[in-house]
Amino acid sequence: MDKYSGPRNAADYLYPSLEPFDRRMIDTGDGHQIYMEQSGNPDGQPVIVFHGGPGGGCSPAMRRYFEPNHYRIILFDQRGCGRSRPHASVENNTTWHLIDDIERIRDLLNIDKWIVFGGSWGATLALIYAETHPRAVQQLILRGVFLATKAELRWFYGGGVGRFWPELWERFQGIIPEREHGDLIAAYNKRLFSGDQAEEMAFAKAWARWENALASVRSNGESGVTDGTYARAFARLENHYFINNIFLERDGQILEDIDKISHIPGVIVQGRYDMICPPRASYGLARKWKKADLRMVPVAGHALSEPGISRELVRAMDQIAGLRTTR
Repeated sequence: MDKYSGPRNAADYLYPSLEPFDRRMIDTGDGHQIYMEQSGNPDGQPVIVFHGGPGGGCSPAMRRYFEPNHYRIILFDQRGCGRSRPHASVENNTTWHLIDDIERIRDLLNIDKWIVFGGSWGATLALIYAETHPRAVQQLILRGVFLATKAELRWFYGGGVGRFWPELWERFQGIIPEREHGDLIAAYNKRLFSGDQAEEMAFAKAWARWENALASVRSNGESGVTDGTYARAFARLENHYFINNIFLERDGQILEDIDKISHIPGVIVQGRYDMICPPRASYGLARKWKKADLRMVPVAGHALSEPGISRELVRAMDQIAGLRTTR
């Protein structure tokens, strides 16, 4: 059983809903318009949130992990998803474009250093950003770490997690001809970028449902993905990044370059039963990154919305702010 007593819903641990004091679209100069918002205290300690995916987009709930009187909370939708435009576009959309966008936001807001908060792909991006611009990062708060290795992609798209969810795995690979089962990322890529809108939408929903159904430790196998517009951006962007090995120069690059952020403190919040990003990645990262505080949540999966995950993330941000917390 979950060792935590009290509220069982993630929302019970979060701060009240709040509205941004600043919303804007940022022109990147190469065909993209990036949505960015600020909420909380305009003069507060800055924290930027990196959403998952790639292609997941931000949600209003992401503002609620931070004490609004203390933090200046910055959210943005990465290229091609959420409120950014053009939607579902992979043109000029790589990890390094996103790194440039983040620096563009920091310069625009005249911020010297900020806390970087990200989960899943957002944790990947946070680590790459910190290794690229270590002087800009005060602290890293990561959840459900994905180190962007081929082994992790094989686990999720090569049948590893299918040993735990055989019925969902059969459904995910079953719509692909058997002769293409050796590389499902490539097989889905052909169909997600076929130019046939109906085909793209059908395979996008299948891709998104596979991941979403496995996000929670309490999952019953239902994904809840019904929005085809969201699914198309999510699936196309994830697939685009994965088939291109996250646009990194070498496999294992993030862990190999960890010395670049050895001076930066961090917190890693990891669900023990995370099927999407298993704990091995977070554990391996914490072993090499001596300033990381690994907090393993005993009965939790991958999702930000897992009660134990939300509780630990809010506690971490309260501790940084010097707040006494009962959460």
